Amino acid sequence: MTKALVLYAHPCDESFGASVHETVVAALTSRGWDVDDCDLYREGFQPILTEEERRGYHDEPDNVGPVKPYVDRLLAADALVFSFPVWNFGYPAILKGFLDRVFLPGVSFKLVDGKVKPNLTNIKKLAAVTTYGGTRLRAFGAGDPPRKHFTRAVWHVTRPTKMRYLALYDMNRATDRKRGAFLDKVRAEMDAL
Repeated sequence: MTKALVLYAHPCDESFGASVHETVVAALTSRGWDVDDCDLYREGFQPILTEEERRGYHDEPDNVGPVKPYVDRLLAADALVFSFPVWNFGYPAILKGFLDRVFLPGVSFKLVDGKVKPNLTNIKKLAAVTTYGGTRLRAFGAGDPPRKHFTRAVWHVTRPTKMRYLALYDMNRATDRKRGAFLDKVRAEMDAL
């Protein structure tokens, strides 16, 4: 059975982001996937990298101690799906904190002669499902950091056989029809992941 870790980052249950997240989980579950639904807010994930953690950042394998349960979940997954809104042209702080604290040396990458080598090669399928308040052009003008980070840095440490980045832009003016069409697209992409 394929196991998917879904990293969800939105604090509000009534949000469209919550609907997107529910669609992701339902679509993967309906395909028979074993879904580890990691709701970072509901789990109370602590996103702040402490001074002690930073000082021990490169001390493998002891560096995983403070976040070992999350590392174990990440290493047990065959697929990784991010479900989050883009705020201020970036990830929500809680998701950025997850990346800072869990994507550690020896976990997501190895440093070989100062170069980052992929280490999360258990991840065969990778997807991000997100919303932007502004238009695609506005995000492009700002460099679209979440898209670039996901499709370059996260892709690099996983090297999946399949990757998707699904974004609903201009959420501030999205109609019910546009939001519904996006949920249909998410459902179809998760079915094909």
